[in-house]
Amino acid sequence: MFPMAEAGPFSIRAIHAGDDAAIAGIIRTVMPEFGAVGDGFAISDPEVDWMTCAYSEPRSAYFVVERAGVVVGGGGIAPLVGGDGHTCELRKMYFLPAARGLGAGAALMASCLRAARAQGFQGCYLETLSGMDAAMRLYERSGFRRIPQPMGATGHGGCNTFYLLDL
Repeated sequence: MFPMAEAGPFSIRAIHAGDDAAIAGIIRTVMPEFGAVGDGFAISDPEVDWMTCAYSEPRSAYFVVERAGVVVGGGGIAPLVGGDGHTCELRKMYFLPAARGLGAGAALMASCLRAARAQGFQGCYLETLSGMDAAMRLYERSGFRRIPQPMGATGHGGCNTFYLLDL
């Protein structure tokens, strides 16, 4: 549905079933770096093991970042659970160290926001954790603004920083 994008020493493409184990491994590797383990964090979401299926739902998209043929990151959008129907959530956007500092975050963000607009969303919400400083800089460079409280019903009570972008 969304074409592959080449950007520097990496490429971005839609997820496929063969990527599920790699993305689950990335999530389970990266989140503990920031203390985001246990209930209340995305690492505990059941969809971590079946991302292809979770993001095949209507108005959803998930992309992977490849470097030298190896999946090194990913991120996607889906309707905000418990939201207004006009807002999506930027979800499960994580990168292994091999993908950091290459512009992959900005390129993946652009792919996710294009997909959100194409699906007719008017806003994009995300939640994160203090200490994920590089990610927060990316969100702010991408136009997200901090909001004082969570939106929707994501189940991620461990998150303590919230952002919204008008699309």
